[in-house]
Amino acid sequence: MSRLPPVIVGAGPAGVRAAQTLLAHGLRPVLIDEAAQAGGQIYRQPPGGFRRSRKTLYGFEAGRAQSVHAAFHALREAIDYRPQTLVWNAQPGLLDLMDGQAQSAATLAWEDIIVATGATDRVLPFPGWTTPGVYTLGGAQVALKFQGCAIGRSVVLAGNGPLLYLVAYQYAKAGAHVAAVLDSSSLVDRIAALPAMLGQPALLAKGIYYLAWLRLHGVPVHTHAEVLRVEGESRVQSVVWRRHQPARAGVRAGAERRIDCDAVGFGYALRSETQLADLLGCRFRFDPLQRAHLPVRDRATRSSVPGVYLAGDGAGIMGADAAELAGERAALALLQDRGITVDGARVAQIEATLAQIGAFRVGLERAFPFPEHWAANAPDDLVICRCENIRAGELRAAVREKGAAEMNRLKALTRVGMGRCQGRMCGAAAAEILAHAAAIPVAEVGRLRGQAPIKPIPMGMHVPAAALPSAQVIALHAGEDAS
Repeated sequence: MSRLPPVIVGAGPAGVRAAQTLLAHGLRPVLIDEAAQAGGQIYRQPPGGFRRSRKTLYGFEAGRAQSVHAAFHALREAIDYRPQTLVWNAQPGLLDLMDGQAQSAATLAWEDIIVATGATDRVLPFPGWTTPGVYTLGGAQVALKFQGCAIGRSVVLAGNGPLLYLVAYQYAKAGAHVAAVLDSSSLVDRIAALPAMLGQPALLAKGIYYLAWLRLHGVPVHTHAEVLRVEGESRVQSVVWRRHQPARAGVRAGAERRIDCDAVGFGYALRSETQLADLLGCRFRFDPLQRAHLPVRDRATRSSVPGVYLAGDGAGIMGADAAELAGERAALALLQDRGITVDGARVAQIEATLAQIGAFRVGLERAFPFPEHWAANAPDDLVICRCENIRAGELRAAVREKGAAEMNRLKALTRVGMGRCQGRMCGAAAAEILAHAAAIPVAEVGRLRGQAPIKPIPMGMHVPAAALPSAQVIALHAGEDAS
């Protein structure tokens, strides 16, 4: 009995290496990706006619970017590649797709699926964050890589995590004016994290280089920085911040400082895109290191659902190097489960390397800790969910007056997370507000359940007859949830 071809969702580093491995063992996978070209966010390819060199575009990662792009180019004609295609819903044995060019729907049967959906910015709002000119760090990076432009003439980059310094370096290297880097973490955090990061000296060296380069080129870098607000009516005009002080008796908060700028990029590390894994029925558990509920997977990337494999940052933030290895390991696990012989020594090598990178990531999370004071300092009138215009005070009132102590209950009472982003942007911040207001650990507030469509789809999307049963069911469920 013939078997369906394996399906891979996501053509970033994990997806490309998974496809390469499956093809090398005689399987022709279906590779689905939202973007027009493979590479993912980290190795996003510019449009045709873009004249900046790979070295300028990707910096230290130029060699790896070239390797991933070349690997994909070599296998593109040998696989079933579907670019500009969104997986907007999933269920056992069936995916709902949207062709982004034709804006038409289709379904795809699956038997084995490798989910390599990547990550996005973790957003912690501040007053003025909806002002035109405010972007996430990821959005700022997309503008630079894919559109060849900066988000403004004078840019402030804020938040924490490795991406903060990478984007600052890329912007300054490209000739943009970086007015300041506002990092919520501190030198003390970096020193405390060093022992755990020494196992990956090359990765550590890159981070040190970015910081040193910025300072050497006159970019102001401020640590322990707390963004208080963005000022400006129709456009960003300045950022007001202060140096955050530890909360203890007798210590006064730092004085307010103002930086003139016309754009802001911000983000507090990354969070995994887990909606597809959720709709596929994968079991989740809270990961205190990444402060998020993540789908459970074993060392071989197998999820709790037979036939579903989780690779790359979509199952836990590990970085692009680890994503390549995880994609290969997922493909090898799939092959093993189909009874195809694989190289056991290569399997052991991949797992050992991933374990080393995992230890480094522990140090990285210590170097850039979550800003624990954020929820306590968020004012009541701060917009948390911009789709539904839900403010922090409304979330606190639902806790105080209606006893909300779980995320889906909070959603039902306030509509937080019911908008276009389905909680992808506001979910993390809403969970922090809920946990603080209810005086319980964030691990206990649960997570927003995945809902279709995972991302917005046009109301007028053409649905072929073959796709009607699944699409109609989802439409009915969506209507019931909205009511």
